[in-house]
This record gives sequence, structure tokens and C-alpha cells, in this order.
Amino acid sequence: MATQVAIIGAGPAGLLLGRLLANLGIATVILEQRSRAYVLGRIRAGVLEDLTRAALNRAGVGARMEAEGLAHAGIEIRFDDAAARFDFQALVGREVMVYGQTEITRDLMDDRDAAGLETIYEAEGVALHDFDRSRPYVTYQRDGVTHRLDCDFIAGCDGYHGVSRASVPAGAIETFERVYPFGWLGVLVDQPPVAPELIYASHPRGFALCSMRSARRSRYYVQCDLSDTVAAWSDARFWDELRRRIGPEAAEALRTGPSIEKSIAPLRSFVAEPLRFGRLFLAGDAAHIVPPTGAKGLNLAVSDVCTLSAALGEYYTEQSTAGIEGYSARALQRIWKAERFSWWMTTMLHQFPEMSPFERRLQRAEFDQLVTVRAAAQAMADSYTGPPI
Repeated sequence: MATQVAIIGAGPAGLLLGRLLANLGIATVILEQRSRAYVLGRIRAGVLEDLTRAALNRAGVGARMEAEGLAHAGIEIRFDDAAARFDFQALVGREVMVYGQTEITRDLMDDRDAAGLETIYEAEGVALHDFDRSRPYVTYQRDGVTHRLDCDFIAGCDGYHGVSRASVPAGAIETFERVYPFGWLGVLVDQPPVAPELIYASHPRGFALCSMRSARRSRYYVQCDLSDTVAAWSDARFWDELRRRIGPEAAEALRTGPSIEKSIAPLRSFVAEPLRFGRLFLAGDAAHIVPPTGAKGLNLAVSDVCTLSAALGEYYTEQSTAGIEGYSARALQRIWKAERFSWWMTTMLHQFPEMSPFERRLQRAEFDQLVTVRAAAQAMADSYTGPPI
């Protein structure tokens, strides 16, 4: 079997890249290690930058997002007993859209099926070959049979633990990482959100976030120790802890119920450089991880594949290699800006082990700067809503 671009991974990055390339007349085959049901069962965030929303609409897969998504013109940040709302429209003239990553994945899967484009699920033992030469290929096993997929390029969109980055020779790649000394305990509940916009709360007991997936389903988080287990957190304990951290008004308005999903996620910052190795490109979580505080993970993946699809389109339509040669440097500029913003949000809002009173005062000073200096609030809003590529 042969195609022009082999895409490894059928998450939103790989699926969107496949749609963008199809719109340019470029053939793709997507290989996914997991089943379709497993991919759709992954719970992920869904705060979309203007860029992401526009990219999905340009790709022709944004209709349900526009009908069901929740446009947010701002966020609330709480620090101890103080609270401030930051109006993105007034500050930078942009907004964000809340629409679950699972729903984006579903929309992209349905679109690919309707277009008759090939996605191979449960592809085991995927291996990448000769991407440092002119004719790379991919091998995989399915139903006990080994298959070969010849291609011009390989796009590694298979996540942090995927085979794509692991296939790069150690001396050809450099990684940068920060592992945070806490996690987020997240609960999904079928209740209306406590507020119409997201609430970020920094409290002496730890960080909390009030988010949502829809007008009827809410997602809440509290900072927890890395040693914590889900079993140690009953629903009652979670709701009590959340109320303590989000302020009396939100605590009073909170509607609770039995959790329909509960999990603990560690936080890390991670970047791999470069993102191109001959005819192999890394995109999405295969290339970078951000802590979820800044809501950048999915948005960075979309930025990557928009840049990569344009570069591959230039190669096929104009016979120019300028785009693919510049892909890594261009993508990394935005990645490092998002890494800085996510690190800053995380550092400002969380309780760190053995934090001194001096450091806590510095966190409060950061919050006060946002509240009192319009330029600081504008910079935060600009990074949160995402400037154009």
C-alpha cells in the first residue's frame, strides 16, 4: 500500500492534519494503535483559541462546534479572598470557545469516514523506516499479518508515549522538561456549570478550576499530591475540598452529583527539538506537553498541523521545500511562547511544596499586577486567547 503522507495517530492532531491535507488534494493514511472506541473514550480539555476555532471552520468540520460550543469572552481568577474577571473582548478583541476535545475528535472521525479516507485502527507494532532517505515507509501488524505502507513523508501525531519521537536517533533530538510536584484530580459530573465562565482559584490549600464541557456537564479540578490515588477521594471529599477553594459565592452555587469520571493527571512541561528529521515531522503531544493551566495543549497541536499542512501543500503544489525546511523553527516559536505562558499560570496559581511566605507574596503580587495594570492583563488575555500564527 502507498500514500503521500502517512500519519501516525488518530487523535485530533492526526485527524485534523488528514482533513487539511485532503483539502489540498494530498493523499493520507492514518495508523492508530488503539481502537476507535478507546480514542473517543479519552477525556481531554476543550478550551479553544480563536486560531483553533477558525482552523476547524476552514477545514469544514466546525458546524457542530458552532452550534453546541460555548463562546466565552473572559475568565475569573481568584486569589485567596480576592477575585477579578478579565474581559478578553475588551482587552484584546478575542474570545475562546469551550467545546470538548472528545467532540472534536468525533467530528473529525465522522468527517473522515464520510469522505472515504482511510484510517487503520488497532495497528500494532508500528515501526518507521528510512525517514532519513527519499522513500520512507511504515510497517505494522493487524490480525497477525504484517503490512507495509510506502509514503513520501511521515507525520508523527501519536502523543508523548508514541513510536514517532522514540524512532528518532538519540543524538538527533534534544528534550527539555519540567515535572511539577503535584497533580490535578479531575471530576466530570452531569450538572450545569457553577459559573458561565471558567474560574481559576489559588487558595492556601491548593489550586482549583471550575470548567465545563457543555451547558449541562461540568469538569472540576483540585490540586492534589502526586502520591494521591483516586480511591482515596470519595465524591463527598472532592466536593468539600472544591468548595473550600473557590470562594463562598461559587461554593453556594455549586451543584454536585455522582462523578461520571474521576482521574488524577500529573503536570509537566516538555519540548523536543527539532521537530523535523528528514521526512519525519513531529506534531502535537509527540513534540510537546504543557501543564493544562494555560489551556494550550490542543491549541498547540492545531497550530502545529496548520503549519505542517501548509508546508506540505507548498511542497506538492509549488515543488518548494522552504516550508518543510522551516517547519520546526516556525512551530517552535509558538510552542515556547505557550510553554512560558503555561508555566507562568501554573507557577502563579499553585501551592508548591515548602513554599515560603515570601514566595506566596510574590504570587499575590503577580495577581495584583494583572488586576491593576491593564498592559499585564492584556498580555495574559493575548496569550490565553492565542494570537494568530
